[in-house]
Amino acid sequence: MELNMSFSNDMDDEYEKLFRRLNPPRVVIDNESCKNATVIRVDSANKHGILLDVVQILTDLDLIITKAYISSDGGWFMDVFNVTDQDGNKITDEPILDYIQKLQSLGPESCFTSSMGSVGFKPSVDHTVIELTGSDRPGLLSEVCAVLTHLKCNVVSAEVWTHNTRAAAVMQVTEEETGSAISDPERLAGIKELLRNVLSGSNRSRGANTVVSHEAIHTDRRLHQMMFAARDYERSGGDSVDGCLGEKQRPDVSVVNWYDKDYSVVTIRSKDRPKLLFDTVCTLTDMEYVVFHANIDAEGPEAYQEYYIRHVDGSPVKSDAERQRVIQCLEAAIERRVSEGLKLELCTTDRVGLLSDVTRIFRENSLTVTRAEVTTRGGKALNTFYVREASGCPVDAKTIDAIRQVIGQTILKVKGRPDDSKQASQESPTRFLFGGLFKSRSFVNFGLVRSYS
Repeated sequence: MELNMSFSNDMDDEYEKLFRRLNPPRVVIDNESCKNATVIRVDSANKHGILLDVVQILTDLDLIITKAYISSDGGWFMDVFNVTDQDGNKITDEPILDYIQKLQSLGPESCFTSSMGSVGFKPSVDHTVIELTGSDRPGLLSEVCAVLTHLKCNVVSAEVWTHNTRAAAVMQVTEEETGSAISDPERLAGIKELLRNVLSGSNRSRGANTVVSHEAIHTDRRLHQMMFAARDYERSGGDSVDGCLGEKQRPDVSVVNWYDKDYSVVTIRSKDRPKLLFDTVCTLTDMEYVVFHANIDAEGPEAYQEYYIRHVDGSPVKSDAERQRVIQCLEAAIERRVSEGLKLELCTTDRVGLLSDVTRIFRENSLTVTRAEVTTRGGKALNTFYVREASGCPVDAKTIDAIRQVIGQTILKVKGRPDDSKQASQESPTRFLFGGLFKSRSFVNFGLVRSYS
């Protein structure tokens, strides 16, 4: 009997693969039917995660999804997306249109790993990726940068998120001398051990993760997975109002069951922003929920999202505890990427230790960085920082002027005015990652000896 059941399951799998091969995805790009957006239609045999794959490609192209209609009942996936460029115009750039056509390659063998395991170092030809997860605290990133500089590692790119006392970072580093990836196992083990000690600090209650792996990653997906694994959706009693979002700005998330159809209906109302749809779809996928139908409207300042979901086991949300967990996880997914504070952009020739030096100057002027994106292109460092006063107050214009005098008026530019930065109702306990930077190079070695001796 067991042999027959196994044979039947194998036949079903092979039939499903054959069906998908005979029905490859079809992509239609329409610039005529809608007045103010490019309409993209995607038809394909359905598989778990395909919606996220499509949204991820559109998001990586920096397209704005203003509307979307999603249906994947009956084993067939049919999506319609209204998209524009960052300026609100239709998509006419041929390279982008050609790339969108790559959605047709999302066949039965395509996949994106959604492993929730902690992944740390992934050597490649050009760089080594370091993933860090741990409890947030004052000075954490400065200690990480000090260790990497001490070990002659150059940070060529990084993205750092902090939320609800957790911190996650994905950093691409190279050997200082050769500019290549770090591949020596003993050297990687040493880096991993030192970084684990830094992340652990004196708080051992939440695990610090630095693990070696060779998997390919998508940075934003991994940051969501890392934060989810770190349970940043759990709020302590003192965090009922998040430091970066007041109650009026918190997303409105509800989950109700539609018993006639065995769906759970998730509705989300929040302020619109780039990558919002990706963040919510990513979280639902990683929580192993399947989106059968969805309606997205983000044409105004507020975004409305409605999802009809079931768990991969076919059941709707079964309990109030599960419902609350879905709500908390979606709230966290939306909040993680919120950019609090004044936006600063830095462009200069890249060099080893640049990130440490810049953030040290911020610290010496009583600024804390709430989020950062660090990139390097053609030997140039292109960094974006969101900063505010360490006290939680808006950034003073005189402080920014002083910093720009030190770094360089043409190197560091302000996007918006200091007066525009939002005032926090209270100091957030989650804004520590850049907060306690070392104030002198001589103190770096002292910190290393103290931490690891």
